[in-house]
Amino acid sequence: MLDLLLTNADVITMDPARPTARRVGVWRGRIFALDEALPAERIVDLQGATVLPGLIDAHVHLAWTGFEQINPSIAACATPDEALAIIGAAAAARAPGDWVDIVGYDQRTLGRHLTAAELDAVSSSRKVHVVHQSGHACVVNSSVLDLLPAEVPHEDGLLAESGMAAVRNLRRPYSVGELAGAIERAGRTCLSEGITAASEAGIAGGMVGHSAAEVAAYQLLDDTGRLPIRVQLMVAADVLHPLAAHPSDGIPRGVDLGLRTGFGGDRLAIGALKVFTDGGMMARTAALTRDYEGLDHNGQLFADPDVIRGHILDGHLAGWQLAIHAIGDRAVDVALDALEQAQRAHPRPDARHRIEHAGLVRPDQLKRFAGTGAIAVIQPNFLWYNGDDYVSIMGDDRAAWLYRGRAFLDHGITLVGSSDRPVTPGAPLRAIQFMVSRSASTGRVIGPDEGITVQEALRAYTVDAAHALRWDHALGSITPGKHADLTILADDPHRVDPSRIAEIDVVATVVAGDVAYGTLN
Repeated sequence: MLDLLLTNADVITMDPARPTARRVGVWRGRIFALDEALPAERIVDLQGATVLPGLIDAHVHLAWTGFEQINPSIAACATPDEALAIIGAAAAARAPGDWVDIVGYDQRTLGRHLTAAELDAVSSSRKVHVVHQSGHACVVNSSVLDLLPAEVPHEDGLLAESGMAAVRNLRRPYSVGELAGAIERAGRTCLSEGITAASEAGIAGGMVGHSAAEVAAYQLLDDTGRLPIRVQLMVAADVLHPLAAHPSDGIPRGVDLGLRTGFGGDRLAIGALKVFTDGGMMARTAALTRDYEGLDHNGQLFADPDVIRGHILDGHLAGWQLAIHAIGDRAVDVALDALEQAQRAHPRPDARHRIEHAGLVRPDQLKRFAGTGAIAVIQPNFLWYNGDDYVSIMGDDRAAWLYRGRAFLDHGITLVGSSDRPVTPGAPLRAIQFMVSRSASTGRVIGPDEGITVQEALRAYTVDAAHALRWDHALGSITPGKHADLTILADDPHRVDPSRIAEIDVVATVVAGDVAYGTLN
């Protein structure tokens, strides 16, 4: 007898062998049958609701999102004085010497960057850490600057990229209990948007990690049944170190015990090795081949190109899947150079290396991109929320190359959608709408030739996202034998006007056959 039978449903399986169905049978957490009227302990008439495979967010920051949900935010502030008032109140509530974490910082909204002197004036002896919304910069006060090595550069307390990473090294570690609470909060937000699995885009070190023991927080949640969604964990490349492996193993650097991509199960596993090549467009640190419009610089690489290539080559040789952060076209060049070198040195046809963001890809880079076999993991919501700003700093000629869709697919490049939450809100239906319409929140159409079909956009959050996570054997389509992870919507994205896709309600989210969000009557 089935555990659950969903009937009278518009089932979009994303399985080309059987694209649609009306019934889904679930047994022991897996899809058992389609369109079979089998006996079941529970039968639910969905009254025509649409059933999709559980949506997958291939690039998200769960702990960061969870902390952002509870930390003081200056996102709504329009002036520096408003922001400083909130920062001052937050500092006053903490004991001398404590860290004060502030989120939601964006110099574009305030009109300029805050300074260390301004933070000093409102913070007394607390250590103030104001995190840029992009995750690629921060502003700190003198209590923090005094703790940094003298060689770490800053501009009146503003630190970007490797400078911010130095601050993160001071701020760590957060406790396992704090991390578990933040991850659980963020995971429940994901469930409310139809997300059943995600790739956590950086743990343990660098600019995005929170603790050397970060995996313990995920294990705690998994052990106690509190991990809301399936999670793969990207490991920051800066934690690689020489291993005393046998010379014939060919592992120049790795992490302790020789762990790498694939260790774990279908609920919690080690994912890709996260390598940074540049910054972000919001912070004006993405590395371009030509200056930003209106500015006299072209961003910055995260480190010397030889250091970046070393991480990529060593990770590849050690058997890791790579997730290479590259937003600007100059950073994409560095990533492609290194991937080509790595594959020449040690061919791995199914490595499934990923280029995270691929925010600005020139026409001449597309063929090389395809030749490496790399997966493009983009964030469509960046252009929904920030499209006008990005066009203004790229200029009309480069704007057509931003966060491509059609060009990737036409060149045979696997296209995967994601959020980079909390950099922008993460709702995948909003992102799918943008991928189809290419229309930003202001109505501005950006790169109209890059629009793709609804079905192609759904693939980017299901089948192809599962492929990018190396979980395609168990997730990504509604196929007998795969996990019963389902997203149930009030309407079919194919049937509504593209401008309304983001408005479709998530009726319920099902993980391993259990309703994790919403209700099934």
